[in-house]
Amino acid sequence: MAIHEECGVFGICDPGGDCARTTYYGLYALQHRGQEACGIAAINDRELSFHKDTGLVGEVFTPEILDELGGTMAVGHVRYSTTGGDRRENAQPLTLNYVKGTLAVAHNGNLVNTPQLRTFFEYRGAIFHTSTDSELIAYAIAQKRLHCASAEEAVCQAMGELKGAYSLLVMSPQKLIAARDPWGFRPLCMGRRGDAVVFASETCALNAVGAAFERELDPGEIVVVDKGEPRSIRVHCAGASSHLCIFEYIYFARPDSVLSGQSVHEARRNAGRLLAREAPVEADVVIGVPDSGLDAAMGYAEESGIPYGVGLVKNRYVGRTFITPGQQSREQAVRIKLGPLKSCVEGKRVVMIDDSIVRGTTSRQIVSLLREAGAREVHMRSSAPPFIAPCYFGTDIPDRDSLIACRYSVEEIRQLIGADSLHFLSLDALHHIAPDARCGFCEGCFTGTYPIPV
Repeated sequence: MAIHEECGVFGICDPGGDCARTTYYGLYALQHRGQEACGIAAINDRELSFHKDTGLVGEVFTPEILDELGGTMAVGHVRYSTTGGDRRENAQPLTLNYVKGTLAVAHNGNLVNTPQLRTFFEYRGAIFHTSTDSELIAYAIAQKRLHCASAEEAVCQAMGELKGAYSLLVMSPQKLIAARDPWGFRPLCMGRRGDAVVFASETCALNAVGAAFERELDPGEIVVVDKGEPRSIRVHCAGASSHLCIFEYIYFARPDSVLSGQSVHEARRNAGRLLAREAPVEADVVIGVPDSGLDAAMGYAEESGIPYGVGLVKNRYVGRTFITPGQQSREQAVRIKLGPLKSCVEGKRVVMIDDSIVRGTTSRQIVSLLREAGAREVHMRSSAPPFIAPCYFGTDIPDRDSLIACRYSVEEIRQLIGADSLHFLSLDALHHIAPDARCGFCEGCFTGTYPIPV
């Protein structure tokens, strides 16, 4: 699996203060969604302060920095670059000082009308400091605020010009505003902890800070927190239908999160069960590729009756600084990150479950590792259908030229990766992995058909 996570956002409004520290813990829980950079912005007595840098949450923040940030409101962000590079200036939250005061913006997703918006602002004198579409969102909100009575009205008007995926947290000196795009591509939920109101990309972050899950924001909804109860603005909800990225269930989200009423862990087990029905095989052990292949492997084992085993051990200490510039280095990276457990696979017929196959190079290396460890047969199963199209909404899926399924048949892919058999989860089965979900899905990377024009 070579696809990277997108981003994660976290925000809190708490009269009791120390919001930066709470945000720090929330970002720790969301670290799986982005490891390139992170940041926190906080409000103290209507004054905005922030700290952000490239690196992991534990690397960027110290107790002294968190004490200095404090805050009765805070927003935080973990980043993986889907647009823009991994430069420090692209770290979020983005902060603006303008005629109406200050804004801090944290964004998960990807706009599809970025070139048009950028040209629009550049011809009006805008000077961009980053290469991200998040800065366009911040500019759009700030511009609307010049002619609006409130920050939430500015967010509402700006949303009319933004096309694509965005789960937003916007913080002014007096208000914390959360917003979700009208198509609901990316998750965003709300929780409570005493008098505090908390927003996060996933429920696992609410659990990490002791907040009780209340609900998810509806597609197109804006929630404003200033004094008293949160207020909902639903101007963009009319006629909106949810298209949550199906890959959140397959790969992105943490297994202990719940998205739109569906347990991520159970969705992955369901994918494994469906794989076992679609592609049974005589084998001795079922193993998963850590981490997102493990739950699907459990489901495959349960459905097939083949014992589940730990066949691959992941090196937990390979961080973002492990650079793999060339093909030889990328192949070496697999050996550094994954080690086969010889006692589990030697002399056995192995079913190996991974969440997906993108370029095929990683899969080939893992199959080779298992054979070196003595596996007699390796039968590969993917808990996602073949990728046939790029993603335009915040997932780092490459163009068609890099997608192995666009160039080769399933049998040819099997030969290229060296497996004894290969099966991808079917599109029909994909529709059944999340039976408890109260939403529709975007599956454009598997079909080439998108909810909105791109």
